[in-house]
Amino acid sequence: MTNSIHTGVQLDHYRIEGVAARSGMASIFRATDLRTGKPVAVKIPHPEMQRDPLLLERFRREEEIGTKLDHPWVMRVLRDGERSRAYMVMEWVPGIPLRQLLNQLQPKLSQQRAIAITLAICDALEYVHRNGVIHRDLKPENVMVESVDGEDRIKLIDFGLANHASARQITFSGPSDRMGTPDYISPEQVQSKRGDARSDLYALGVMLYEMLTGKVPFEGANPLLAMNDRLVNNPVPPRELNPSISPQLQEIVYRALERDPWHRYANAHDFAWDLRHQDQVCVADRLELQDWMLRRTPWTRMILYYAALAVIPVVIFGLLMFVARLR
Repeated sequence: MTNSIHTGVQLDHYRIEGVAARSGMASIFRATDLRTGKPVAVKIPHPEMQRDPLLLERFRREEEIGTKLDHPWVMRVLRDGERSRAYMVMEWVPGIPLRQLLNQLQPKLSQQRAIAITLAICDALEYVHRNGVIHRDLKPENVMVESVDGEDRIKLIDFGLANHASARQITFSGPSDRMGTPDYISPEQVQSKRGDARSDLYALGVMLYEMLTGKVPFEGANPLLAMNDRLVNNPVPPRELNPSISPQLQEIVYRALERDPWHRYANAHDFAWDLRHQDQVCVADRLELQDWMLRRTPWTRMILYYAALAVIPVVIFGLLMFVARLR
């Protein structure tokens, strides 16, 4: 089910101009603020989202968080008065998603451009984390890029899964559009542990790896296998995929992708410092560089998972037989 909003419709003080993006939970429309004549983005939850208290609370939390953030690399949520229905008004962000840029420039970005974009995202994350907010769904789809005079300007968008660091954490429970994207989820989130700012830095490490090599570090035939892969295997070293990457830059990627969050960058400032001072980065003698071709499978977990799937039809059949005998 989708929103019954069409181009030309007036929604309170806003005239809807067209659809900008759709997701499983909401649609974003380009609109004009009739009071100022300026373009804005209006995010309207789908009807089924409005009927789900948990999802509606998440939508309201996104707005609450957004109105408190004010940074040039973070999309602003605009405060407004009474509304005729549930929706959120945001600044209109020009440009294209980083995902679209990656698709256009396959298989990868130049190192200079990848590093510049990563540094801008680090700056945004440093501000966001300092204000006690964890994004929790960082990925190329949630970074807008606008090229101005040969330089990229970014905006971090979509705080739909964000949370205050001090608030009760909703942990990852399975691959869905409600709980993030499997390619960018940190190992601790896969294990349903409480994530923190370092989970966002892991996602940024995945994005940097992808921008430099044209591939994500962990893959699988399905989301479950892709998520399990990061728990037991090491990625192909970036320099194997792109020999022009320096050992220092590869080391930075590895530090961001550490499986144990305590070994990862502690904050976005440290991540950015290494990127800006690569000549001072000490390259570790990593085991990951030696055994990356050895692929391990968490057999116990996979056997239990597929055994559970096999048992379901048996249980259903048994219940049907039991009901039939009662009749």
